Amino acid sequence: MSNSAEQFRRTTQHLAPAIKQPTPQGVYDIYPAYRLGPGLVARGFDAIAESIARSGQRSVIIDGFNGVLWEPLIDGLRSSLAKLGHHSSPLPVLSALLPEEAIERLIEPYLGGNDPLYGTRAPLVLEQFFSRERLLELREATSDDLVLLYGPGAALARREGMLIYVDVPKNEIQFRSRAGSIANLGASAPSDSRSMYKRFYFIDWPVLNRHRRALLRQIDLMVDAQRPQDPTSMRGEDFRQGLNQMARSHFRVRPWFEPGPWGGQWIKSAIPGVAPEAENYAWSFELISPENGIAFESEGWMLEVSFDFLMLNNHRQVLGDFASLFGYEFPIRYDFLDTFSGGNLSVQCHPRPRYIHENFGESFTQDEAYYILDTKPGARVYLGFTETADSGEFREALERSAQEGTPVEIERHVQTLPVRKHDLFLIPNGTIHCSGVNNLVLEISATPYVFTFKMYDWMRMDLDGRPRTLNIDRAFANLHFHRRGERVRRELISRPRLLDHGSDWQVFHLPTHPEHFYDVHRMEFMSALERHTRGSCQVMNLVEGEAVVLETSDGTQQRFNYAETFVVPAAAGRYRLRNVGRIPAKIATTFLKPTARPFARPEGATRGT
Repeated sequence: MSNSAEQFRRTTQHLAPAIKQPTPQGVYDIYPAYRLGPGLVARGFDAIAESIARSGQRSVIIDGFNGVLWEPLIDGLRSSLAKLGHHSSPLPVLSALLPEEAIERLIEPYLGGNDPLYGTRAPLVLEQFFSRERLLELREATSDDLVLLYGPGAALARREGMLIYVDVPKNEIQFRSRAGSIANLGASAPSDSRSMYKRFYFIDWPVLNRHRRALLRQIDLMVDAQRPQDPTSMRGEDFRQGLNQMARSHFRVRPWFEPGPWGGQWIKSAIPGVAPEAENYAWSFELISPENGIAFESEGWMLEVSFDFLMLNNHRQVLGDFASLFGYEFPIRYDFLDTFSGGNLSVQCHPRPRYIHENFGESFTQDEAYYILDTKPGARVYLGFTETADSGEFREALERSAQEGTPVEIERHVQTLPVRKHDLFLIPNGTIHCSGVNNLVLEISATPYVFTFKMYDWMRMDLDGRPRTLNIDRAFANLHFHRRGERVRRELISRPRLLDHGSDWQVFHLPTHPEHFYDVHRMEFMSALERHTRGSCQVMNLVEGEAVVLETSDGTQQRFNYAETFVVPAAAGRYRLRNVGRIPAKIATTFLKPTARPFARPEGATRGT
């Protein structure tokens, strides 16, 4: 449960503060925020009420994402409006939803039947969840009071009035679902958190993203409601201008951290500010665009919204030459996998391009790479099959283990390789792999992130004491058995090549596999160096050193500390990196290959949210 009396969320993780605290040089900042000018972020219900009063409107449309705790929000707002002499009448748009049975019939084709993990991305729009007749009634409802039409889809009633959008980060949505304080879109009650997450990923989030894309240019006020009694807000015009600034200079998403059954201790020891009472940390969600938020700061006050907003507003500036290829999807993912004093990851693979598109509706697949940011002596990774591995024997051993609870001699079938700091192991789709114990892996990947087909999990339970779900059938439909032995060592271990150098700097190319649509460089420098985005976003992590300062052509400067992930959008053009530490800086940077193609997309299909 939460480490406080908060009953609306179930997690050990702290609720993000409304006030930005400075971090010392070299210390990882768990609450990064993009600095704006003064007076642009306001705090509390009174500030929202004052914005409404200044608008002079008699109706306020309060739309937002599913996962907002609407009752405390509306109660707090009504109280603040009353102090200004405005009596208000709340009007919930969810009263116009179709009957729950009709919604279940609508979404059923996309939920994957009895599959506990996977469905298919729903191509639905939010209006399909509502009764048109009832929306019309809400549009025409009259009152002598100020009308507050609220809830996900409130704007669908097309009622004239001020438009407020209320957002909540997706990590908080998951913490709330675990506590049972929210339900899925169109559901009358919460279900178990696994089922809710599947429905979030395949139904709620795609549908609601399409809706907020349609509203983005019309929003008069943006509200961050992750703290139910302490919201922050920002004028829509200032919010969109902030996105424009961010898309031409730099951004760092707000990371979040999760324990896991194999999790380790590196994150707890190296990143001050994470909740120390967590048993371990398996992941840091460094840059997983569907899950992370971006925060703005003005005079210390912070407002966080989903990263989706930046892509919906500025995908062309962020992605540059690749905007038409990837649309509103940010294509590169960074996360940490921590097994320091923990356990091996599950033995796994990821789907081939056609499989992920036909079965799950994804546009491209989960091609990965392991960058070893830190390790202990003797650590290894599991990658590819041994020369003598037999697919039939391996499958028989896996199925017997799943049925009878017997261990599998994994190293008879899957080869292990020693690791060193700054090694890069390539994991194109269909490759059997996992990290061994005592590694801190910077996982570099294409964006899809839930399509992990586990074959063997060392007979562990999850943190709730339940068996972890295996996907042996799906794995064997995707495995490449030719990736074995010497071929793996030749093709799946990147060998750095010196690309460019100066008086105190070098740039190395760490070639990726032909199936990867991204490439990797490592910049090593003592003082500074200048580079250019060359039409692609540049995703970076300071993998060695204390801190660097990024200077972009628009005049902005931002410090980034050891192990922090940050992005230079394509539109930034030329940029400069200055080492402000006492030891050489090393930055791993990932960008899109000029030949990048969204492999899973059929001819004629389009990308976007």
